[in-house]
Amino acid sequence: MTTQTSLTSALSERITQAIHQAGGWIGFDTFMDLALYAPGLGYYAHGSTKFGTLPYTVQDGAKVAGSDFVTAPEITPLYGWTLAKQVAQAFEVTGTHEIWEFGAGSGALALQVLQALQAMGVAVSRYTLVDISDSLRARQQTTLAAFADQVRWVNSLPDDMQGVVLGNEVLDAMPVKLLARVGGVWHERGVVLGAADAAGTPGFVWQDRATELRPSLAIPGEHDYLTEIHPQGESFVRTLGHKLSAGAIFLIDYGFPESEYYHPQRHMGTVMCHQAHQVDDDPLSRVGQKDITAHVNFTGVAMAGNEADLGVLGYCNQARFLMNCGFLTQLEAADLPTRVMAQKLIMEHEMGEFFKVIGFYKGEPWQALGFDVGDKTHTL
Repeated sequence: MTTQTSLTSALSERITQAIHQAGGWIGFDTFMDLALYAPGLGYYAHGSTKFGTLPYTVQDGAKVAGSDFVTAPEITPLYGWTLAKQVAQAFEVTGTHEIWEFGAGSGALALQVLQALQAMGVAVSRYTLVDISDSLRARQQTTLAAFADQVRWVNSLPDDMQGVVLGNEVLDAMPVKLLARVGGVWHERGVVLGAADAAGTPGFVWQDRATELRPSLAIPGEHDYLTEIHPQGESFVRTLGHKLSAGAIFLIDYGFPESEYYHPQRHMGTVMCHQAHQVDDDPLSRVGQKDITAHVNFTGVAMAGNEADLGVLGYCNQARFLMNCGFLTQLEAADLPTRVMAQKLIMEHEMGEFFKVIGFYKGEPWQALGFDVGDKTHTL
C-alpha cells in the first residue's frame, strides 16, 4: 500500500468516526476541516509538496510526485518584492514594525518580503508566521534560515497584536458550509457514509438536510441552486479585528463581491479541488490527497471587518494593486524569463482579474498605495 493510499485510508477512518459520533451526518464544513487539517492526516497536515510550479519531477529517469498548485510567490519573487512596498508604507503610517503572516505555505512570500524590506532599509522587528502544519513549518524554517533572528512561529494569537497582517490564499482554504436549494427548499448539504471501495476504505456521499440557513443575499427564483456561506472565514477576520490594536491587514485571494457570488446564474457553487495541477469538483474522493477550496465572498469579509472595528482601506483586483505598488517598474528591470512568468500575475485571463486584494485599517483611515487607482470598494 502506498503512503498516499495509507493516509487516505486512515483519514477516511477518522472522518467515519466523526460521522458516527455526530449521529450519521456531518456538515460539509466539518468534512472539509478534517480533510484538510486533521492532525497528521489532513492535506495540510502531512508532508506532500503542495506548492510549486510542476506537477511532477524526474529522478533517475522516473516521474516523482511534485506539487499540486502554484501560488503567486512561487511564480515570481517580484510578487513579494512589490507587496513589500505596501508593507513599508503601512509601517510608516501606523508606526508599527512587525509582520504577521497566516498560511505562509512554502515560506516564499515571507522570504521575498523580508529581502525587499532589507534592501529598502526598512526595519522589521519581527516576522511572525501562523501555520498549523508541522511539515510546512519545517519547510518554512529552511527557506527563512537567513532571517532566523527575526522570524518566529506561533500556534495561537496574543490578545493584542500590532503590525501588518498578510494572508495570501488563506481565506479560500477555510471550511465553508454548503447550502443547496432543491425544489425551492433550502438545505444544508452534508456528508454521510457510502459504500467502501475494494480495499475497504470507507466512501462518502452527499446528503441534504432542511435548514434555516440562507445566503446573505436573496437569490431570485426557485431553480436548484448550490452555494456556500463562510462563517469560519468571517470569524477569522473578526478575530483579527478584535486583536489588532494598531496596523493594517491585506488579504489576497480569488473571489467576488456578494452580488457576483450569489448571482442567479452561479448555481453550481465554487468548491473545487487541486491535485497535480489538475482541477476537479469532487471533494469526497481521494480525501487528504488534494486541496479543497472555495471562492471568497469579499462583501462578507468586509462586513466581518466592520463588525470588529476595522475600516476598509480598499478593494481591487490583483493586477491593479500590484501596478499601484510599482510592479511594472520591477518588471522592466527583470530578465526575459522572469518577465514572462511574472506577467501571469497581472494578465486579465490569468491571475490579474481573478484574484482580489482587500485591505483594512485600525484607527484612522489613510490612503494605501495599493488602492490609489482602481479602488472598487463601492462594489462590495
